[in-house]
Amino acid sequence: MIYLDHNATTPLDERVLEAMLPWLRGAYGNPSSVHAPGRAARAALEQAREQVAALACAHPSQVIFTSGGTEANNAALKGVTARMAASRLAVSAVEHASVQQPAAALRRLGWTVETIPVKNQGEVTAQAVTAALRADTCLVSVMMANNETGVVNDIASIAEVVRAAGAVLHTDAVQALGKLPVDFSASGAHLMSISAHKLYGPKGVGALLVDKAVELEPLLHGGGQEKSRRGGTENLAGIVGFGRAAELAQAELPARQERMSVLRQRLEQGLQAQLPQAVVFAAGAERLPNTAFLALPGIDGETLLLELDRQGIALSSGAACGSGYSEPSHVLQAMGVTAEIARCAVRVSFGAGNTEHDVDTLIAALRTQAARLQAMAVTAW
Repeated sequence: MIYLDHNATTPLDERVLEAMLPWLRGAYGNPSSVHAPGRAARAALEQAREQVAALACAHPSQVIFTSGGTEANNAALKGVTARMAASRLAVSAVEHASVQQPAAALRRLGWTVETIPVKNQGEVTAQAVTAALRADTCLVSVMMANNETGVVNDIASIAEVVRAAGAVLHTDAVQALGKLPVDFSASGAHLMSISAHKLYGPKGVGALLVDKAVELEPLLHGGGQEKSRRGGTENLAGIVGFGRAAELAQAELPARQERMSVLRQRLEQGLQAQLPQAVVFAAGAERLPNTAFLALPGIDGETLLLELDRQGIALSSGAACGSGYSEPSHVLQAMGVTAEIARCAVRVSFGAGNTEHDVDTLIAALRTQAARLQAMAVTAW
């Protein structure tokens, strides 16, 4: 199998698994216990917190461990607004469902939700955010890197206008962490969501980074874990894995970026030469080095995915959380792409195990499907 869906999830790094195994076997202490096994668990937990904080350029005290990016996004939006009277928040048009749906839930509770438009390359600009701000806007959420197109937003410039307006800025950095340098402190964001399984760590663990100036109501109340910011016994093995994955990402980030850029460039140049009808979305914007969102006009994206899957090539039509829905990508619609072309979209997202041969095999498979479609059209005519 040629796996080209790393934005959906990444394989667990063997070095990460090795770090997790002791906490899945003999070491079973609860980090909240004061005896020796508990203290050992607490030490492992805090080491992981330091490792995750180092990758994101945050202070360890700012890291709240969660069950993943979805919980982190929900905790950010619901946690901030829970301490305020219902007023207004602004959310970009291209956010992940785990931001869009909490915003919709808040709308049902009386909040007004403004949608921040994007440019035709998919970028959210500081100017667009400024235009969406009102005197009663309390919270703004703009993702750092889009999970479908890979487009990277200038969060620092957006933070300037949000902070000047006296609002709180949340950014979903789940796709950015481990693929780009991420600096929570320099970004200006008040809240940042991250996840382990996008950077060769385990599923079921993530974190919300929280500026000390932000008052946050816990999404989960319980036994006072995470300094009473997220109740529930910590997923220690997963958190240790997250820490190790973050440590590896920090050490290997430049090499990973360069490698992914080479593969993406090979794909897009190959498409230009061999399938000139192919459309690469957001090609003119800054993007994640591993991501190409593309379409072969006339070939339905879901149909193409199934054909490629039969040939042992795995990719997706966009957000894995949205698979099974027939509607075209909301990200592409926000960019002004027609529904006809958007339905042809497929996402290629490279990872550490991919090679130039994988790229060439994909291009050959796409050529075969395009030729097949053309032959069917001629026969029908």
